Amino acid sequence: MLSKITSAAFCGLTSYLVTVETDISQGMPYFDIVGYPGSEVKEAKERVRVALRNSGITLPAMRITVNLSPANLRKEGTALDLPIALGILTSLGHLTMKQTENMILVGELGLGGEIKSVRGILPMVMEAKEKGYTSCIVPYENVAEGAVVKGIQVMGASSLQSVLEFLQTDADRRKEILPPYTIDTEALLRQQNAEEIDFAEIVGQESAKRAAEIAAAGLHHLMFIGAPGTGKTMLAKRVSTILPDFTIEESLEVSKIYSVSGLLHPTQSLVTKRPFLNPHHTISIQALTGGGRIPRPGVMSLAHKGVLFLDELPEFGRTLLDVMRQPLEDKEIHIARQQGNYAFPADFMLVCAMNPCPCGYYPDTSKCRCSSYEVKKYLNRISGPLLDRIDIGVEVAKTDVELFSKYPKAESSAEIRARVIRARAIQRKRYEGTEIYSNASLTASGIAKYCRLGSKENKYMQSLCKAMDFSTRAYQRILKVARTIADIEGSEQIKESHIAEAVCYRTIDGKYWHTQEGGDSNV
Repeated sequence: MLSKITSAAFCGLTSYLVTVETDISQGMPYFDIVGYPGSEVKEAKERVRVALRNSGITLPAMRITVNLSPANLRKEGTALDLPIALGILTSLGHLTMKQTENMILVGELGLGGEIKSVRGILPMVMEAKEKGYTSCIVPYENVAEGAVVKGIQVMGASSLQSVLEFLQTDADRRKEILPPYTIDTEALLRQQNAEEIDFAEIVGQESAKRAAEIAAAGLHHLMFIGAPGTGKTMLAKRVSTILPDFTIEESLEVSKIYSVSGLLHPTQSLVTKRPFLNPHHTISIQALTGGGRIPRPGVMSLAHKGVLFLDELPEFGRTLLDVMRQPLEDKEIHIARQQGNYAFPADFMLVCAMNPCPCGYYPDTSKCRCSSYEVKKYLNRISGPLLDRIDIGVEVAKTDVELFSKYPKAESSAEIRARVIRARAIQRKRYEGTEIYSNASLTASGIAKYCRLGSKENKYMQSLCKAMDFSTRAYQRILKVARTIADIEGSEQIKESHIAEAVCYRTIDGKYWHTQEGGDSNV
């Protein structure tokens, strides 16, 4: 007898429905799974056979053939165990196809018949809803994750027996066995944990705080440079505390990445705080960008809609850093494999911190022990094209110890974030109806339209660019930063003062990278 059960799988971040077709017929006893199964899926026949036996159902000595459609897409993972088992039970007459009609079933089976958690439940449930399905049965550990999708019933099951009882029960009594799980996503976002760190804890460093505020307001990439112990890392770690709270759309987008990566905790249904990723400099290229035999998102994708912080930037190595150049522009990472192409989102805010030389004290010649060649070699680990993509660079100077007792209480992250939110609201209104969502994402045509300068400001900008020999990319990024500064101050027009401040944030490359021995940094 032929049966059909609907399940789901995913490829990269894209989920798709899988029809599990099961046929049991007379012949030599055999259990075969076809339809381009991966190694985990091939192993499902042993898990299913033993799980059924330990649930009180012994498979007959017959030929069992399971086809996973569409057969041209490779199936990976263990999420198809449950639908394969139910397909066999349907073919044996324990269930009817009507009982599983308009329903998606997903889950890994343990040998005792228990249903274990799997990766990617959120995109699977989203796909089921989009295709018009009305209900899903998922592992109980994943039910909160699936329940954030509105408009579809999501039930959590802990064992094969409970699913069988649910399906064999009349529709009006099913809720007593596996009640639909509900969750208030808006309440979840409102109950975001209070920040444990705050800008109020940093004494002085007003110019660096101002740079962080501008970067957060326009989603510009940011670099702190200075001697050891000046507070670069403290500043960088607090940038995420002044970013606006997640919208529900952003939270779902990021949660989808974490779901596919298997990083959502069983008690966590959504990622409610903007990610802050701080990888060690020994990270591999694959871990940073994503990949593997079965490509998964890397650190850059896990930082989507949040902050990627690279501490001690030159220690990462030039090859690793140059891999970031294209994602910083495209906001996506493309990975090609034999079985297909994968695209992972990577729209993050890059925050870097670094010392200006190996010992950390350049250009203070009274403390710096490095030769000119050593300084140049150290700085040249960061290529010119990558440096050009960092909109805001600021020096972090040593804070006078006396300020710790005399300095008034610093602004809190909440106060700075309020200004950032106002600036973001201005940008949202300006770019309404377009695909632009922040000043940093403006294209060349967008800059021409939204960053227009008056004749006076245009002459000023041209004179600065000629004097400082800025590249075309640097020119455009200065305009984008100036646009953000104007938004923070509530000005519709970009003024000379906004341009002057934006240009100041492009001067550290001239001070450190273009004043070394040999003139040009050769990057």
